[in-house]
Amino acid sequence: MKKHTTIEVKGTEISIMRGVSGDFISLTDMLKAKDGEFFISDWLRNRNTVEFLGIWESVHNPDFNYGEFATIKSQAGLNSYKISVKEWVAKTNAIGLHAQAGRYGGTYAHKDIAFEFGMWISPEFKIYLIKEFQRLKDDENQRLSLSWNLNRTLSKLNYRIHTDAIKTHLIPPEVTPARAAATYASEADILNVALFGQTAREWRDANPQLDGNMRDHATIEQLLVLANIESMNAEFIHMQIPQGVRLTRLNEIAIRQMKTLTAAATRALGAGETPKLEGGDA
Repeated sequence: MKKHTTIEVKGTEISIMRGVSGDFISLTDMLKAKDGEFFISDWLRNRNTVEFLGIWESVHNPDFNYGEFATIKSQAGLNSYKISVKEWVAKTNAIGLHAQAGRYGGTYAHKDIAFEFGMWISPEFKIYLIKEFQRLKDDENQRLSLSWNLNRTLSKLNYRIHTDAIKTHLIPPEVTPARAAATYASEADILNVALFGQTAREWRDANPQLDGNMRDHATIEQLLVLANIESMNAEFIHMQIPQGVRLTRLNEIAIRQMKTLTAAATRALGAGETPKLEGGDA
């Protein structure tokens, strides 16, 4: 058993251990929700329980000892018969139940078996156990999905930095005085010129073979800087800064931010290292 987590079912905190063979839920913790005295060995001596465990092991465990199982099954349910989890595992080579010592000690069962055991606590408890376990798995899957998407984006960014960091087209050209003095019909073109060095129409004229617009073909770095200078342009407009002055300032900001995004990668490439993002490894 490796990773440990907990869920709360009807006010009872229940441990879950994760190993290579799946999720195992603490039957010992589940017993705390049972009214009156009840032991796992009482559940294990029941014939229906033994039959269920035998079927589960036959499906999941190629090393299950059917000979010993047959002996146990023939005696299950008798008043004189009693078996512990350790004895069950030792005799049948079972993998669905596990007795663990240490900090998170107790009897653990594979989730399939634990759900069945939940019925012995109460039908209501079993339903809430399944519900809380599923909620836990949904949360984990969501975190994994977010992590996967983040890692995928960072990988794409690193790949782009590796291949394009030293290409001069990533760094916007400086706006000329003539450009700064020009008046543009669309504020979007102010951003286009500041970042891409050309208006949308100029880009279309230069790239008739491409679909979409220049932003559809922008790099991740360019889109990040575009979002930044867009918000800055809105503030400059509120400050009533003339269009030509705004264009010059936005261009300076775009150049500086693009250099920042590519500088670390360029240094890493020169040293033969993998580029790193600020604040940690990519």
